[in-house]
Amino acid sequence: MVNLLIAAALAAATPSLAPPAQPAVEPAMFVVHDADTTIYIFGTFHALDAKTQWFDRQVRNAFESSNELVLETLVPEGPHQPVQFGPGFRPPSVTPSASFLATTRMAISAGQARGMQVDNGADMVLRRYAEAEGKPVEGLETLQSQLEMFNRLPPAPSPARPPVVKAGLPVAASQMQSLSLAMADMQSAWKRGDQSVFVNMLGQLNAASPATYRMMFTERNARWADWIRARMRTPGTVFVAVGAGHLAGKDSLLVQLAERGIPSQRVY
Repeated sequence: MVNLLIAAALAAATPSLAPPAQPAVEPAMFVVHDADTTIYIFGTFHALDAKTQWFDRQVRNAFESSNELVLETLVPEGPHQPVQFGPGFRPPSVTPSASFLATTRMAISAGQARGMQVDNGADMVLRRYAEAEGKPVEGLETLQSQLEMFNRLPPAPSPARPPVVKAGLPVAASQMQSLSLAMADMQSAWKRGDQSVFVNMLGQLNAASPATYRMMFTERNARWADWIRARMRTPGTVFVAVGAGHLAGKDSLLVQLAERGIPSQRVY
């Protein structure tokens, strides 16, 4: 989730157009398959408001027909679920990750101001349904590997242009308001299945910090594409759910799959 929140913070520095009237909620979903294996690839939004009704029709049908759920990572739930780290693990350092953590906290607060909660996010909803139905749930990467990635990130880049400061508002409040609007625009785009908003967001992140973009998106998408290619050798139906940003742009998971000879089709 953190990668999209940080990118949203960068995108908030650029004014966006008001989204059009809201159609039915139809987030983007894709499928790859061969003779005996089907893998649905669903783009999630990690924090949603409780009013968002998206888990129905084709998404629900694809999920119910799947034998297992695969998320980006499995985060331990509840206060009594400790995080287990392997030998030699070094927790993320205060720098250079601190500025990213501060940006993330601001993004989370901005989303909460719009009623968005991680507990309502598509990932959490899918996980709860899978566990209730007894479906196996696994992660494409471990929480430890994610934390190690953040430990290697460069300092958070400055936006390409200064944030738009609203008259009469302190700078911090103006930044929060811009970020809140950016989060709302992203959620609205996700509901419409509009990938262009995420393409623009990723372009801004890549321009501001190519190393961050490469580590958070290009390299991870490549690893996940390798996982899907390997999983295609085993018969069955799998529901893979990753952040919508990973399915957009020139280095997306879908592009990486196509480069490996696995074409995808958009379900809707």
